[in-house]
Amino acid sequence: MKHSLKEWAIVTRYWSFPVSTMPVVVTFAYLFWRADAGVSLSLVNGVLALVGAVVLHSAGNVLSDYFDYMTGVDNADAFAVPNLVFHKFEPGEYLHFSILLFAVGIAIGLLLTVLSGPGLLLIGGIGVVLTMGYSWLKYHALGDLDIFLIFSILIILGTTYVVTGTVVWDALVLAPAIGIITVSVLHVNNTIDIETDQAAGMHSFAMLLGKKHSIDLYVVYQLFPFLYMAVAVVLGLLPWYVLVCLPALIPASKNIKAARAWRTQGQQAILGLDQATAKLQLVFSLLVTVGLIVAGLL
Repeated sequence: MKHSLKEWAIVTRYWSFPVSTMPVVVTFAYLFWRADAGVSLSLVNGVLALVGAVVLHSAGNVLSDYFDYMTGVDNADAFAVPNLVFHKFEPGEYLHFSILLFAVGIAIGLLLTVLSGPGLLLIGGIGVVLTMGYSWLKYHALGDLDIFLIFSILIILGTTYVVTGTVVWDALVLAPAIGIITVSVLHVNNTIDIETDQAAGMHSFAMLLGKKHSIDLYVVYQLFPFLYMAVAVVLGLLPWYVLVCLPALIPASKNIKAARAWRTQGQQAILGLDQATAKLQLVFSLLVTVGLIVAGLL
């Protein structure tokens, strides 16, 4: 079965790429702000890290969809990606595509190891293992933790290593805000799927909370990054310029409004909220990036 490049791109769930690209971009901006005079940051390695993050993220997305279909989580009654459910693609195509993407992502990681140092093997290796194990962890209510570790802690540490040649631990100050927005993308998606996931025997964190409390937690997730950044500024951990992120409260408030509408409008109100949350990550992170770069220049 032949498919167009556009169809293959859709398989990767490219709308979610802000959760893998933005941590790299923001971390680079943080290192730029913190860099002492004369210290050089490897832009080439930063770009390679960005590409590698997207490729491995794509591999994880495709593998997750494959397992969801094979285990019955994605079916005609679920709010699922239709490619496999309606046989636009066959499961083997997804599996082979995922393997190819993992191979390319690992190759980029090995190249970065040569360019930056062997320490990346540990950080990257853990990231690959957690990405491959996401489906199993998600089924045991650990998917949220897995995603937080991959798309905040590990990406931030890995980026600092490839850009500077050493792990810059204080860059983890970015992790709570960036990570929580990313987790909220997954969380709202799992909230949408509570009933169908339960029917398939899955146990997501959202399912353990129940839909009402999951919606409440999503609202907290949308507000937390802004409060966190304000506290970090007050404590002197970040420059006050990062408060340029506050206009991102506008899309965050729209997401909160949509989530709360579930009580009166039902499931339809929160469909597509995962994509809207990924867009929030893009807006929030780009604004923080601008703030850090301005602080670094002044």
